[in-house]
Amino acid sequence: MATETEYQHITTAEALKKFCSENGNSQYVGFDTEFVSENCFRPLLCLIQVSTDKAYAIIDTLAIEDLTVFWDWLCDGDHITIVHAAREEFLFCFRDVAKRPANLFDIQLAAGMVGCEYPAAYGNLVNRMIGVVVDKGETRTDWRQRPLTDRQMAYALEDVVHLWPVYNELKTKLEKLNRTDWVLDEMDQWQGALERTITHPQWRRVSGIARLKPAQLAIVKELWIWRNKEAQRRDRTPKRVLADDLIVELSRRGTSAAAQIKAIRGFGNRVHASAIEGISAAIEKALKMPKSDYPKRITSTKTINLGLLGQFLTTALNVLCRTEQIAPSIVGTAQEVRDVAAMRLGILKLPEKPKLLTGWRSEIVGQLIDQVLDGRVAIRVDDPKSDHPLKMEYLDPQSKDD
Repeated sequence: MATETEYQHITTAEALKKFCSENGNSQYVGFDTEFVSENCFRPLLCLIQVSTDKAYAIIDTLAIEDLTVFWDWLCDGDHITIVHAAREEFLFCFRDVAKRPANLFDIQLAAGMVGCEYPAAYGNLVNRMIGVVVDKGETRTDWRQRPLTDRQMAYALEDVVHLWPVYNELKTKLEKLNRTDWVLDEMDQWQGALERTITHPQWRRVSGIARLKPAQLAIVKELWIWRNKEAQRRDRTPKRVLADDLIVELSRRGTSAAAQIKAIRGFGNRVHASAIEGISAAIEKALKMPKSDYPKRITSTKTINLGLLGQFLTTALNVLCRTEQIAPSIVGTAQEVRDVAAMRLGILKLPEKPKLLTGWRSEIVGQLIDQVLDGRVAIRVDDPKSDHPLKMEYLDPQSKDD
């Protein structure tokens, strides 16, 4: 149990450097973080919990200003870095040193690829894999407070002490199913997508801009850039500085006049008065932009609702995923299945090859949609009392391998 596990409580840069040096050739590094994200521009990192084949540690990140030595140690070397649902952990690392943790392996993702629920909570996954019950009694802790109690420290540490044994269980299952490469491929794509959220402006994620013209999109982009800088300066979430719907309304009005900006209904109640000057300047910058620099209009892909056929396709995918021991939510969405079917039927053109037909996903669903459309697949009730009562039948004995 975590309460019985000896660990180092690291509160100085010197101690952190020593820990990294002593664990420099570890076989694995499991790590997790505790952070506070409410009402701030970026989550505040409060603790880092670490496990290796040599030691356990809890690093007080509020006491140590520069964590570069830790992130460099995590990213360099040949160790396996084991995590659970590590979006923020990855971003903490990449923002600091612009590198990926070495050989990152997410047990949540891997579990979904061997037939477990996805996404599975850490405690549920640990219990299913190694039969250990995880204490989750400190989920409401304010990790900014000091000193932390022994119970809080034990709770935090438990998030890493089970990573290695769970990894080993999953590794065995993945090798048995010949899916180790699937996890590596998915981890690479996942990390690449997170990197782009940092290296590329994400202004196209502003909701409600699909029908805007290029000149209006230029305003959206400049307002997004201003909002991000202002949110960082004020340490606020960007949408609390300027909500997406106001960005869209400002882009439609297309004026930098302060009086007309303030005339938007509810604007004064939702936006601080000091922001008017910055908003006006951002709009003015977009208005002066040459047309050649306008962002390209967003090309929206038509979605197809195939009715009963779409429902059957989704059911077929779910049955196949259960048979093949992989979580359907990892493979793809119902809409993605319908879009591929519509493409096969010639009623939808997709701008690029859909992900369901690339990489490891093609091994799962590559032929399924064609088999359904050709009438070569049937679904019947196998065991009505089972959690998975349906079974897929291939009407042509050779069709599964065609």
